[in-house]
Amino acid sequence: MLALLHTSPVHVPVFDALRDEDHPDLELRHTVDEELLARARAEGPDAVAGEVRAALGRAVADGADAVLCTCSTIGGIAERAEAGVPVLRVDRPMAAAAVATGPRVVVVAALESTLAPTLALVEDEARAAGRPVTVSALLADGAWARFEAGDRDGFAAAVAAAADSVTGADAIVLAQASMAPAQGLTTTSVPVLSSPRPGLAAGAAAARLATRARTRPARTLR
Repeated sequence: MLALLHTSPVHVPVFDALRDEDHPDLELRHTVDEELLARARAEGPDAVAGEVRAALGRAVADGADAVLCTCSTIGGIAERAEAGVPVLRVDRPMAAAAVATGPRVVVVAALESTLAPTLALVEDEARAAGRPVTVSALLADGAWARFEAGDRDGFAAAVAAAADSVTGADAIVLAQASMAPAQGLTTTSVPVLSSPRPGLAAGAAAARLATRARTRPARTLR
């Protein structure tokens, strides 16, 4: 079973739909804690490290074979926690794909607290791949206010407009999972990457690997 830690309820149907399309045999269990993001925005991601560890512990106690954190602001905190099972951040596969695409990466975010963690993630993936990279950031003006107001279409349109304004890039990263619908609205020729689908694929692979390891019969010594 793959547990998902969200900071917004909008992610639940998104990941359920992706599971149905790509991983129909995968069991998902969702936890939504909006307060984690609120506190991380106000006090910094480290301020919620204890709460994140507690949420991961509950997921493991409920039978999770792996946990996927879908919030980019606290993803690094979750990834570094010792949970006893694999803990993944949803945006790492996207960052790796961006680095593989080319050396000029632009991170587009709707929420300022997401910028620093995502920039650091792309740079981390570049170091791991041994590739030079120049990462810059762009905040989608007014997008988050539309998200908070429940205007999902307006939110996606504002994010897409920000992505389409980017020039001189080899890849554009949509920093938050909630921004994924904007990917299909962009008209730029630059590849625009979002995190939910590749992130869920990585989480599914980790959960299946952990399940096989847990259920593999022990060898009998002779």
